[in-house]
Amino acid sequence: MAATPIKHSGEVIRVEKDIVYVRMSVDSACSGCHARMACGVDESKDKIVEVATPMAHHYQVGDNVEVALQQKSMGAISVLLAYVAPFFILTILLVVAVAVGTSEAVAAAMALAGVAIYYVVLWLLQGKVKNTIEFIITKQTK
Repeated sequence: MAATPIKHSGEVIRVEKDIVYVRMSVDSACSGCHARMACGVDESKDKIVEVATPMAHHYQVGDNVEVALQQKSMGAISVLLAYVAPFFILTILLVVAVAVGTSEAVAAAMALAGVAIYYVVLWLLQGKVKNTIEFIITKQTK
């Protein structure tokens, strides 16, 4: 059974080679989404998404488009990488550091440093992460 795509409307703000940059304004559609607090889109008024497509030359600045995240698992992977994994890293490092006898302040600093290192590694691997999350773009007709 195919997952229902998560869709957002937006406007093309820039086109470069095979990438279309789309500005999406958060609207009331997010209020009905069960994942609105986890995805981060609900927190901001505008979000710019890079959509890789070989058809980028068909889009122009100002075009109204719809951007969809086709598979539900891709959204889940995003939430896992951005929120769940760092939480577990923080918790595990904190518990282990306290268990081996370090002070709470040092344990907290070590746990926060561990999360910071995780985010640096995630940033260094952003090319691989971007390749696992694919957006589909379609023009909207008036």
